[in-house]
Formats: sequence, structure tokens, C-alpha cells
Amino acid sequence: MSSTARIAARPETIEKAEERGAGRTHLALPIGWILPTVLAVAWELAVWAGGMSGRLMPPPSRIAETLWTLAVSGELYAHVVATSVRVASGFVAGATVGILAGALTGAVPLARRLLDPTIQALRAIPSIAWVPLFILWFGIFETSKVILIAAGVFFPVYLGVASAVLSVDRRIVEVGRAFRLSRPALVRRVLLPAILPQTVTALRTGLGLGWMFVVAAEFMGASEGLGYLLVDGQQLGKADQIVAAILVFAALGKLSDACLAGAFEPLLRWQDRHQDGI
Repeated sequence: MSSTARIAARPETIEKAEERGAGRTHLALPIGWILPTVLAVAWELAVWAGGMSGRLMPPPSRIAETLWTLAVSGELYAHVVATSVRVASGFVAGATVGILAGALTGAVPLARRLLDPTIQALRAIPSIAWVPLFILWFGIFETSKVILIAAGVFFPVYLGVASAVLSVDRRIVEVGRAFRLSRPALVRRVLLPAILPQTVTALRTGLGLGWMFVVAAEFMGASEGLGYLLVDGQQLGKADQIVAAILVFAALGKLSDACLAGAFEPLLRWQDRHQDGI
């Protein structure tokens, strides 16, 4: 085949690849429900057959009943909103500081030598260790909770952005300079696309940690939130309420991660990934 014919055939090949990708997208949701559905049915049958204690391991039917009761009473909505607002506030604060600090230490060697060792040492501190200190400093109200979540989000975002900046291929920067791009154009057209994939991964990791840190945050004297539901269920021996709160955490975490990934997807379409041709 001549080169002209190969070039002419490329649009058709690209269209077929896009059709395959679209097909996989439509199938992803039903396939993704297979495993949790099978586990739920097996769990229900195990309790019904007496092979598992329904008191300590409530069946899905009882968990669904608990969720319905909480939803009808309005409690579930209030708890979900309280937790979501805390996570959103902490995520925005932690991600903003993490991106700025990561870009600074990644781009400026002096800042990296000065700041990175301290940040890496602080990153190793368990989240629960910050709780008494934040309560002492900021009290038991919303400020301490949001700051704790922001601290959990900050470290993976910082590490991801700093690593992305440091791993930018020197050759693509030289190509940009060879085309005599101005510094702002070089940043916009070369550096930002180069670091964006790792930055998005870092943001998604930080968001996941934000949902985990909110549990520790809501242990700090919260009167509403999904973490409060967990504590209340533990104190009153309501295993169904505990599992229901865990499932809501999982659903919210998955939904927020999908929204974040979807928001950045248009900015990553330039990537030539090998999965796109499979």
C-alpha cells in the first residue's frame, strides 16, 4: 500500500477505534455491577441459610431497609451534605496548596532542597496523630475538620505534582525553545500538557484520601455526618447502620472520583494510549 493510501485509510481506522472505545464505555457500567451484585446475593443467601450471623453481618435487605428509613426521615440527606461539604472544602484547600508547593519544589532546586525533606517527614505522620493537636489549636468545630482533610489531600497532590514537574522530558522543552516559544507559551503548550496526566492522578488520589480523612475528622465531636453515623452505630450496636454508612461512603467516593476524572478527560484527549487501539 502506498503512503497516500495509508494516510487516506487512517481516518477510517481512527473512527473504528473510537467506536470500539464507545462500546467499551457503554459496557463498563453493566459489567462493573456484576461483582457487587453477586456478592450481595451470596451475602443475603448466606444469612438466610443460617451460615452467617444476621446480627453482626446484616444482610443486604436489612441494610437497604436502614438506608430507606434514614432517607425517608431526612437524616441521610443531612449527613451526606455535611460530609460532602467538609470533603469538598478540604479537597479544594489541600489540592490548591499541594499544586502550588509541588510546582515550586519541582521547578526550583533551592526550594526543593529547602522544603522537600520537611514535607516528606510530615507525610509519614499518621492522620490520627494530627487529631489531638488540631483540636487543641482549632477546637472541635468545622475548622479543625476541614484542616485535617486538607492535610490528607495535600501530601499526595504535592508528591504527584512535584514528581510530574521533575519528570518532564528535557527534549520536549528544547523543542519548544527551538520553535522560539515565549515562556508563557512554553508553559501552556509544553509543560502543562506534560504534567497534567500525573497531576490528575495525584488529584484523584488526594480526593480518595479526603474521603478517608473525613472519617477521622468526624470522630472529633461531630454531631452530623457519615462519620457520626459510624460512631452512633458502634455505640448503639447497630451493625446495619455501620454498613449502610460504609456503603454510602463508597458510593460518594466513586461518584466524586468519576466526576473529577470526567472533568479532566477533555484535556487529556491528546494522549496516544495503547488501550485506545485495543
